[in-house]
Amino acid sequence: MKVVVADISHIKYAEIICETIKESAKVRGTGIAERSPDYIIKKIKNGNGVIAIHNNEFAGFCYIETWDNKAFVVNSGLIVHPKFRNQGLAKKIKKQILEYSKVKYPQAKIFGITTGLAVLKINYELGYQPVTFSELTSDDAFWNGCKTCKNYDVLIRTEKKMCLCTGMLYDPNHDKNIKEHKYNSKVLSRLKKIKQALFLKKIKK
Repeated sequence: MKVVVADISHIKYAEIICETIKESAKVRGTGIAERSPDYIIKKIKNGNGVIAIHNNEFAGFCYIETWDNKAFVVNSGLIVHPKFRNQGLAKKIKKQILEYSKVKYPQAKIFGITTGLAVLKINYELGYQPVTFSELTSDDAFWNGCKTCKNYDVLIRTEKKMCLCTGMLYDPNHDKNIKEHKYNSKVLSRLKKIKQALFLKKIKK
């Protein structure tokens, strides 16, 4: 299994990357912002993607976006093909793209938003910290990217203050980011439950 920075030789996988993202959203029944093949191709051409390949077969992908004049970087669109799941590949991809982002954008704060507990655990292991949306980019273009998510109306109703996603931030200048950051699954599970309870309470109001 190779996990590498994507280049033009990987453009041929754009269609299956998009289809895998779309199918994953259906299965999970929760928010994953869809992307077009042209969008993925642009990321690959700009050197802003990491791809996993096994015997010339697509296995996984993640890409980089920059916001607020490159003050913020997001590692987005993490996807693993069903054939290669439950093998630790998602963590390998996330680790690779985090290290690549730190080199390419050394002054940027790196963040992500996700509904998945598995991704929360991976991020926490890598040194990300749970944060409020107010600590993330205020760039409307980023939040507009959530329009294809089924929960977008919730984000708008709460004035972009909260949603089912949890924000996580890696600040390269923060001393809480440790290379061998251990996670506590109970803490993360509790965080998700508290978030969902607060979210439901907010919506009922």
